[in-house]
Amino acid sequence: MIFIFILLFLAIDYYVFHAVLLVSKNWSDGWKSTFRFSFWVPTLISIAALLWWAFDNPYSYSASLRNWVITGLFTVYFSKFFAVLFLFAEDIQRGVRYVISLFNNNKPAGLPGPAIARSEFLSQAALIAATIPFGAFTYGIISGAHDYRIRRQTVSLPNLPKAFDGISIGQLSDIHSGSFFNKTAVKGGVEMLLKEKPDVVFFTGDLVNNQTSELKDYFDVFNKVKAPMGVFSVTGNHDYGDYHKWESTDAKAQNFQDLLRAHKELGFDLLQNEHRWLEVDGERIAILGNENWGAGRFAKYGKLDQAYEGTEEAPVKLLLSHDPSHWDAQVRQNYKDIDMMFAGHTHGFQFGVEVGGFKWSPSQYIYKQWAGLYKEDNQYLYVNRGFGYLGYPGRVGIPPEITIVTLKRA
Repeated sequence: MIFIFILLFLAIDYYVFHAVLLVSKNWSDGWKSTFRFSFWVPTLISIAALLWWAFDNPYSYSASLRNWVITGLFTVYFSKFFAVLFLFAEDIQRGVRYVISLFNNNKPAGLPGPAIARSEFLSQAALIAATIPFGAFTYGIISGAHDYRIRRQTVSLPNLPKAFDGISIGQLSDIHSGSFFNKTAVKGGVEMLLKEKPDVVFFTGDLVNNQTSELKDYFDVFNKVKAPMGVFSVTGNHDYGDYHKWESTDAKAQNFQDLLRAHKELGFDLLQNEHRWLEVDGERIAILGNENWGAGRFAKYGKLDQAYEGTEEAPVKLLLSHDPSHWDAQVRQNYKDIDMMFAGHTHGFQFGVEVGGFKWSPSQYIYKQWAGLYKEDNQYLYVNRGFGYLGYPGRVGIPPEITIVTLKRA
Protein backbone atom coordinates (compact mmCIF):
# COMPACT_ATOMS: atom_id res chain seq x y z
CA MET A 1 0.00 0.00 0.00
CA ILE A 2 2.87 2.39 0.82
CA PHE A 3 4.46 1.80 -2.60
CA ILE A 4 1.09 2.42 -4.27
CA PHE A 5 1.00 5.79 -2.52
CA ILE A 6 4.55 6.54 -3.67
CA LEU A 7 3.64 5.77 -7.29
CA LEU A 8 0.49 7.88 -7.00
CA PHE A 9 2.44 10.81 -5.57
CA LEU A 10 5.06 10.56 -8.32
CA ALA A 11 2.34 10.47 -10.98
CA ILE A 12 0.72 13.60 -9.54
CA ASP A 13 4.07 15.38 -9.33
CA TYR A 14 5.08 14.42 -12.87
CA TYR A 15 1.73 15.73 -14.16
CA VAL A 16 2.01 19.02 -12.30
CA PHE A 17 5.69 19.41 -13.19
CA HIS A 18 4.69 20.01 -16.80
CA ALA A 19 3.02 23.22 -15.63
CA VAL A 20 6.19 24.15 -13.72
CA LEU A 21 8.27 23.66 -16.87
CA LEU A 22 5.93 25.74 -19.00
CA VAL A 23 5.53 28.60 -16.54
CA SER A 24 9.28 28.92 -15.94
CA LYS A 25 10.47 28.44 -19.52
CA ASN A 26 11.33 32.12 -20.05
CA TRP A 27 12.90 32.76 -16.65
CA SER A 28 16.59 33.30 -16.08
CA ASP A 29 18.64 30.14 -15.68
CA GLY A 30 19.15 30.68 -11.94
CA TRP A 31 15.49 31.24 -11.08
CA LYS A 32 14.39 28.50 -13.46
CA SER A 33 16.67 25.90 -11.85
CA THR A 34 15.76 26.97 -8.31
CA PHE A 35 12.01 26.86 -9.02
CA ARG A 36 12.14 23.48 -10.71
CA PHE A 37 14.40 21.92 -8.08
CA SER A 38 12.28 23.33 -5.23
CA PHE A 39 9.22 21.67 -6.71
CA TRP A 40 10.69 18.23 -6.07
CA VAL A 41 11.86 18.90 -2.49
CA PRO A 42 8.42 18.20 -0.89
CA THR A 43 8.19 15.09 -3.06
CA LEU A 44 11.49 13.72 -1.74
CA ILE A 45 10.47 14.50 1.84
CA SER A 46 7.08 12.83 1.29
CA ILE A 47 8.65 9.68 -0.14
CA ALA A 48 11.10 9.55 2.75
CA ALA A 49 8.17 9.84 5.17
CA LEU A 50 6.30 7.03 3.43
CA LEU A 51 9.37 4.78 3.47
CA TRP A 52 9.81 5.54 7.17
CA TRP A 53 6.20 4.49 7.67
CA ALA A 54 6.77 1.29 5.69
CA PHE A 55 10.08 0.08 7.16
CA ASP A 56 10.02 1.51 10.68
CA ASN A 57 7.40 1.38 13.39
CA PRO A 58 5.84 4.86 13.49
CA TYR A 59 3.78 3.88 16.53
CA SER A 60 6.95 3.59 18.57
CA TYR A 61 7.27 7.36 18.21
CA SER A 62 5.05 10.04 19.63
CA ALA A 63 1.51 10.49 18.33
CA SER A 64 2.41 14.14 17.73
CA LEU A 65 5.17 13.18 15.25
CA ARG A 66 2.85 10.83 13.38
CA ASN A 67 0.23 13.53 13.22
CA TRP A 68 2.65 16.10 11.78
CA VAL A 69 3.82 13.61 9.12
CA ILE A 70 0.26 12.84 8.04
CA THR A 71 -0.64 16.53 8.08
CA GLY A 72 2.34 17.38 5.88
CA LEU A 73 1.51 14.69 3.32
CA PHE A 74 -2.15 15.65 3.22
CA THR A 75 -1.47 19.38 2.88
CA VAL A 76 1.06 18.98 0.05
CA TYR A 77 -0.95 16.55 -2.06
CA PHE A 78 -4.39 17.94 -1.34
CA SER A 79 -3.06 21.26 -2.67
CA LYS A 80 -1.54 19.63 -5.76
CA PHE A 81 -4.87 17.95 -6.44
CA PHE A 82 -6.32 21.36 -7.32
CA ALA A 83 -3.51 21.90 -9.83
CA VAL A 84 -4.31 18.51 -11.35
CA LEU A 85 -7.94 19.56 -11.85
CA PHE A 86 -6.89 22.61 -13.86
CA LEU A 87 -4.39 20.68 -15.93
CA PHE A 88 -6.86 17.90 -16.57
CA ALA A 89 -9.37 20.50 -17.78
CA GLU A 90 -6.69 21.73 -20.19
CA ASP A 91 -6.05 18.22 -21.48
CA ILE A 92 -9.76 17.69 -22.04
CA GLN A 93 -10.14 20.89 -24.05
CA ARG A 94 -7.00 20.10 -26.04
CA GLY A 95 -8.42 16.66 -26.79
CA VAL A 96 -11.73 18.15 -27.88
CA ARG A 97 -9.93 20.67 -30.12
CA TYR A 98 -7.90 17.85 -31.65
CA VAL A 99 -11.02 15.81 -32.42
CA ILE A 100 -12.74 18.84 -33.94
CA SER A 101 -9.68 19.58 -36.06
CA LEU A 102 -10.00 16.14 -37.65
CA PHE A 103 -13.34 17.19 -39.13
CA ASN A 104 -12.77 20.92 -39.66
CA ASN A 105 -10.08 22.42 -41.85
CA ASN A 106 -10.99 26.04 -41.05
CA LYS A 107 -8.38 27.97 -39.05
CA PRO A 108 -9.60 30.05 -36.08
CA ALA A 109 -9.26 33.80 -36.54
CA GLY A 110 -6.23 35.27 -34.79
CA LEU A 111 -6.61 37.69 -31.91
CA PRO A 112 -4.88 41.12 -32.01
CA GLY A 113 -1.99 41.80 -29.65
CA PRO A 114 0.45 39.44 -27.88
CA ALA A 115 -1.78 37.02 -25.96
CA ILE A 116 -0.59 34.37 -23.51
CA ALA A 117 -1.07 30.93 -24.97
CA ARG A 118 -4.05 29.24 -23.42
CA SER A 119 -1.98 26.30 -22.15
CA GLU A 120 0.40 28.69 -20.39
CA PHE A 121 -2.51 30.53 -18.81
CA LEU A 122 -4.02 27.31 -17.46
CA SER A 123 -0.63 26.19 -16.19
CA GLN A 124 -0.28 29.44 -14.26
CA ALA A 125 -3.83 29.06 -12.96
CA ALA A 126 -3.09 25.48 -11.90
CA LEU A 127 -0.07 26.48 -9.83
CA ILE A 128 -1.96 29.38 -8.26
CA ALA A 129 -4.84 27.02 -7.45
CA ALA A 130 -2.38 24.74 -5.65
CA THR A 131 -0.89 27.54 -3.57
CA ILE A 132 -4.26 28.74 -2.24
CA PRO A 133 -5.17 25.64 -0.16
CA PHE A 134 -1.51 25.15 0.78
CA GLY A 135 -1.33 28.72 2.04
CA ALA A 136 -4.66 28.42 3.85
CA PHE A 137 -3.69 25.20 5.63
CA THR A 138 -0.28 26.61 6.56
CA TYR A 139 -1.84 29.80 7.91
CA GLY A 140 -4.37 27.67 9.80
CA ILE A 141 -1.49 26.01 11.66
CA ILE A 142 0.63 29.10 12.26
CA SER A 143 -2.18 31.44 13.26
CA GLY A 144 -5.58 29.74 13.26
CA ALA A 145 -4.77 26.98 15.75
CA HIS A 146 -4.59 29.38 18.69
CA ASP A 147 -6.65 32.32 17.46
CA TYR A 148 -9.01 32.10 20.44
CA ARG A 149 -12.32 33.94 20.20
CA ILE A 150 -14.84 34.83 22.88
CA ARG A 151 -18.37 34.04 21.74
CA ARG A 152 -21.19 35.49 23.80
CA GLN A 153 -24.78 34.33 24.05
CA THR A 154 -27.69 35.48 26.18
CA VAL A 155 -30.40 32.88 26.83
CA SER A 156 -33.71 33.70 28.48
CA LEU A 157 -35.30 30.95 30.55
CA PRO A 158 -38.86 31.40 31.88
CA ASN A 159 -38.32 29.42 35.09
CA LEU A 160 -34.91 30.81 36.03
CA PRO A 161 -34.95 31.74 39.74
CA LYS A 162 -34.48 35.44 40.44
CA ALA A 163 -31.23 34.78 42.33
CA PHE A 164 -29.69 33.37 39.12
CA ASP A 165 -30.79 36.20 36.83
CA GLY A 166 -27.64 37.30 34.98
CA ILE A 167 -25.46 34.30 35.93
CA SER A 168 -22.55 33.92 33.51
CA ILE A 169 -21.36 30.50 32.35
CA GLY A 170 -17.98 29.97 30.73
CA GLN A 171 -17.69 26.93 28.50
CA LEU A 172 -14.61 25.12 27.22
CA SER A 173 -14.75 21.95 25.17
CA ASP A 174 -12.45 19.58 23.29
CA ILE A 175 -9.13 20.60 24.77
CA HIS A 176 -7.29 17.60 23.23
CA SER A 177 -4.16 18.38 25.20
CA GLY A 178 -2.08 15.84 23.28
CA SER A 179 -2.32 17.95 20.12
CA PHE A 180 -0.96 21.27 21.41
CA PHE A 181 2.40 22.60 20.21
CA ASN A 182 2.38 26.17 21.59
CA LYS A 183 2.07 26.27 25.36
CA THR A 184 2.34 30.06 25.56
CA ALA A 185 -0.61 30.48 23.21
CA VAL A 186 -2.71 27.90 25.09
CA LYS A 187 -1.97 29.71 28.34
CA GLY A 188 -3.15 32.93 26.70
CA GLY A 189 -6.44 31.27 25.80
CA VAL A 190 -7.04 30.22 29.40
CA GLU A 191 -6.24 33.75 30.55
CA MET A 192 -8.87 35.08 28.14
CA LEU A 193 -11.46 32.90 29.87
CA LEU A 194 -10.36 34.01 33.33
CA LYS A 195 -10.57 37.69 32.37
CA GLU A 196 -14.27 37.15 31.65
CA LYS A 197 -14.76 36.18 35.33
CA PRO A 198 -17.60 33.71 34.73
CA ASP A 199 -19.64 32.61 37.75
CA VAL A 200 -19.31 28.96 36.78
CA VAL A 201 -17.35 27.04 34.14
CA PHE A 202 -18.48 23.99 32.16
CA PHE A 203 -16.02 21.69 30.38
CA THR A 204 -17.82 19.42 27.94
CA GLY A 205 -15.33 16.64 27.26
CA ASP A 206 -12.26 15.41 25.38
CA LEU A 207 -9.52 16.49 27.75
CA VAL A 208 -7.05 14.27 25.84
CA ASN A 209 -6.77 12.48 22.50
CA ASN A 210 -6.19 8.99 23.91
CA GLN A 211 -3.85 8.87 26.89
CA THR A 212 -4.08 10.76 30.15
CA SER A 213 -0.30 11.27 30.07
CA GLU A 214 -0.86 13.81 27.26
CA LEU A 215 -2.05 16.26 29.91
CA LYS A 216 1.29 16.31 31.74
CA ASP A 217 2.80 19.32 29.98
CA TYR A 218 -0.42 21.35 30.21
CA PHE A 219 -1.61 20.46 33.69
CA ASP A 220 -0.21 23.71 35.11
CA VAL A 221 -2.19 25.64 32.48
CA PHE A 222 -5.63 24.13 32.93
CA ASN A 223 -5.47 23.90 36.71
CA LYS A 224 -5.77 27.70 36.63
CA VAL A 225 -9.37 27.41 35.40
CA LYS A 226 -11.45 28.44 38.42
CA ALA A 227 -14.86 30.02 39.04
CA PRO A 228 -16.74 31.11 42.20
CA MET A 229 -19.50 28.50 41.73
CA GLY A 230 -17.15 25.78 40.54
CA VAL A 231 -15.88 24.07 37.41
CA PHE A 232 -18.01 21.14 36.23
CA SER A 233 -16.91 18.64 33.60
CA VAL A 234 -17.94 15.54 31.67
CA THR A 235 -16.09 13.01 29.53
CA GLY A 236 -15.98 12.94 25.73
CA ASN A 237 -15.51 10.05 23.34
CA HIS A 238 -11.70 10.45 23.25
CA ASP A 239 -11.32 10.32 27.03
CA TYR A 240 -11.94 6.57 27.26
CA GLY A 241 -8.90 5.49 25.23
CA ASP A 242 -11.08 3.67 22.72
CA TYR A 243 -8.92 4.76 19.77
CA HIS A 244 -5.59 3.58 21.16
CA LYS A 245 -4.07 0.10 20.98
CA TRP A 246 -3.43 -0.89 24.60
CA GLU A 247 -1.17 -3.63 25.86
CA SER A 248 -4.03 -5.00 27.93
CA THR A 249 -7.54 -4.22 29.11
CA ASP A 250 -6.05 -3.44 32.51
CA ALA A 251 -3.81 -0.77 30.96
CA LYS A 252 -6.82 0.84 29.31
CA ALA A 253 -8.80 0.74 32.55
CA GLN A 254 -5.89 2.28 34.45
CA ASN A 255 -5.64 5.07 31.88
CA PHE A 256 -9.28 5.96 32.49
CA GLN A 257 -8.79 5.93 36.23
CA ASP A 258 -5.85 8.27 35.72
CA LEU A 259 -8.15 10.54 33.72
CA LEU A 260 -10.71 10.64 36.53
CA ARG A 261 -7.97 11.54 38.98
CA ALA A 262 -6.68 14.24 36.60
CA HIS A 263 -10.09 15.95 36.58
CA LYS A 264 -10.09 15.96 40.36
CA GLU A 265 -6.53 17.29 40.62
CA LEU A 266 -7.34 20.02 38.09
CA GLY A 267 -10.19 21.10 40.34
CA PHE A 268 -12.88 19.95 37.89
CA ASP A 269 -16.00 18.42 39.42
CA LEU A 270 -16.47 15.51 37.01
CA LEU A 271 -20.09 14.41 36.60
CA GLN A 272 -20.40 10.77 35.62
CA ASN A 273 -24.10 10.34 34.98
CA GLU A 274 -24.92 12.40 38.05
CA HIS A 275 -25.98 15.90 39.03
CA ARG A 276 -25.04 18.78 41.28
CA TRP A 277 -26.97 21.72 42.66
CA LEU A 278 -26.07 25.37 42.41
CA GLU A 279 -27.59 27.37 45.26
CA VAL A 280 -27.85 31.15 45.65
CA ASP A 281 -29.92 32.85 48.38
CA GLY A 282 -31.87 29.68 49.05
CA GLU A 283 -32.78 29.09 45.38
CA ARG A 284 -31.37 26.21 43.36
CA ILE A 285 -30.82 25.03 39.81
CA ALA A 286 -29.56 21.61 38.72
CA ILE A 287 -26.42 20.79 36.73
CA LEU A 288 -26.64 17.37 35.05
CA GLY A 289 -23.56 15.63 33.66
CA ASN A 290 -23.80 12.79 31.17
CA GLU A 291 -20.91 10.57 30.14
CA ASN A 292 -20.33 10.40 26.40
CA TRP A 293 -23.43 9.42 24.45
CA GLY A 294 -23.55 9.86 20.70
CA ALA A 295 -26.06 8.82 18.10
CA GLY A 296 -24.73 6.44 15.48
CA ARG A 297 -21.30 4.84 15.77
CA PHE A 298 -19.96 6.69 18.83
CA ALA A 299 -19.78 4.98 22.20
CA LYS A 300 -22.72 5.27 24.55
CA TYR A 301 -21.42 5.44 28.09
CA GLY A 302 -24.02 7.96 29.20
CA LYS A 303 -26.99 7.16 31.41
CA LEU A 304 -29.09 10.28 31.43
CA ASP A 305 -31.79 8.67 33.54
CA GLN A 306 -29.27 8.36 36.39
CA ALA A 307 -28.12 11.96 36.04
CA TYR A 308 -31.72 13.17 35.89
CA GLU A 309 -33.00 11.21 38.89
CA GLY A 310 -33.55 13.53 41.83
CA THR A 311 -33.77 16.73 39.77
CA GLU A 312 -37.43 16.42 38.80
CA GLU A 313 -38.49 19.47 40.83
CA ALA A 314 -35.60 21.70 39.78
CA PRO A 315 -36.93 24.91 38.18
CA VAL A 316 -34.02 24.91 35.69
CA LYS A 317 -31.91 21.99 34.50
CA LEU A 318 -28.65 22.50 32.61
CA LEU A 319 -27.12 19.45 30.94
CA LEU A 320 -23.47 18.84 30.05
CA SER A 321 -23.21 16.22 27.30
CA HIS A 322 -20.29 16.05 24.90
CA ASP A 323 -21.97 14.98 21.66
CA PRO A 324 -24.67 17.31 20.22
CA SER A 325 -26.44 14.41 18.51
CA HIS A 326 -27.54 13.41 22.01
CA TRP A 327 -29.95 16.37 22.04
CA ASP A 328 -32.24 15.21 19.22
CA ALA A 329 -31.75 11.49 19.83
CA GLN A 330 -32.63 11.39 23.52
CA VAL A 331 -32.88 14.71 25.36
CA ARG A 332 -35.66 16.32 23.32
CA GLN A 333 -37.50 13.02 23.05
CA ASN A 334 -37.63 12.05 26.71
CA TYR A 335 -36.48 14.99 28.84
CA LYS A 336 -38.44 18.03 27.71
CA ASP A 337 -37.85 19.86 30.99
CA ILE A 338 -34.08 20.04 30.46
CA ASP A 339 -33.82 23.71 29.65
CA MET A 340 -30.39 23.83 28.02
CA MET A 341 -27.70 21.42 26.94
CA PHE A 342 -24.02 22.32 26.51
CA ALA A 343 -22.01 20.23 24.00
CA GLY A 344 -18.88 20.24 21.82
CA HIS A 345 -17.39 17.34 19.85
CA THR A 346 -17.73 18.65 16.27
CA HIS A 347 -14.85 21.21 16.33
CA GLY A 348 -16.82 22.86 13.52
CA PHE A 349 -14.64 20.46 11.47
CA GLN A 350 -11.84 23.03 12.09
CA PHE A 351 -12.65 24.27 8.60
CA GLY A 352 -15.40 26.44 7.26
CA VAL A 353 -16.76 29.92 6.68
CA GLU A 354 -18.60 32.14 9.12
CA VAL A 355 -19.39 35.63 7.82
CA GLY A 356 -22.20 37.59 9.41
CA GLY A 357 -25.22 35.31 9.49
CA PHE A 358 -23.76 32.89 6.95
CA LYS A 359 -22.29 29.71 8.37
CA TRP A 360 -20.91 26.73 6.46
CA SER A 361 -18.69 23.79 7.29
CA PRO A 362 -18.42 20.17 6.13
CA SER A 363 -19.48 19.40 9.71
CA GLN A 364 -23.06 20.31 8.84
CA TYR A 365 -23.35 17.28 6.57
CA ILE A 366 -22.72 15.03 9.57
CA TYR A 367 -24.32 16.95 12.43
CA LYS A 368 -27.61 18.80 12.34
CA GLN A 369 -26.37 20.99 15.20
CA TRP A 370 -22.64 21.64 14.79
CA ALA A 371 -21.77 25.13 16.09
CA GLY A 372 -23.50 27.85 18.06
CA LEU A 373 -26.94 28.20 19.65
CA TYR A 374 -30.01 26.18 18.67
CA LYS A 375 -33.57 26.26 19.97
CA GLU A 376 -36.46 23.84 19.62
CA ASP A 377 -39.69 24.67 21.46
CA ASN A 378 -38.50 25.81 24.90
CA GLN A 379 -35.22 23.88 24.90
CA TYR A 380 -31.78 25.21 23.98
CA LEU A 381 -28.55 23.61 22.81
CA TYR A 382 -25.18 25.31 22.59
CA VAL A 383 -22.41 23.59 20.60
CA ASN A 384 -18.93 24.91 21.38
CA ARG A 385 -16.51 24.88 18.43
CA GLY A 386 -13.70 23.52 20.62
CA PHE A 387 -10.66 24.95 22.34
CA GLY A 388 -8.12 22.56 20.82
CA TYR A 389 -7.77 20.56 17.62
CA LEU A 390 -7.42 16.97 16.49
CA GLY A 391 -5.68 15.51 13.45
CA TYR A 392 -4.96 18.65 11.45
CA PRO A 393 -3.08 20.89 13.94
CA GLY A 394 -4.81 24.08 12.87
CA ARG A 395 -8.05 25.80 12.02
CA VAL A 396 -9.24 27.56 8.87
CA GLY A 397 -12.28 29.80 9.21
CA ILE A 398 -13.47 28.15 12.44
CA PRO A 399 -11.31 29.59 15.23
CA PRO A 400 -11.05 27.96 18.66
CA GLU A 401 -13.76 29.09 21.03
CA ILE A 402 -14.34 30.27 24.56
CA THR A 403 -18.06 30.62 25.22
CA ILE A 404 -19.73 32.97 27.68
CA VAL A 405 -23.44 32.29 28.15
CA THR A 406 -25.50 34.67 30.27
CA LEU A 407 -28.80 33.36 31.62
CA LYS A 408 -31.67 35.80 32.02
CA ARG A 409 -35.20 35.51 33.40
CA ALA A 410 -37.67 35.49 30.51
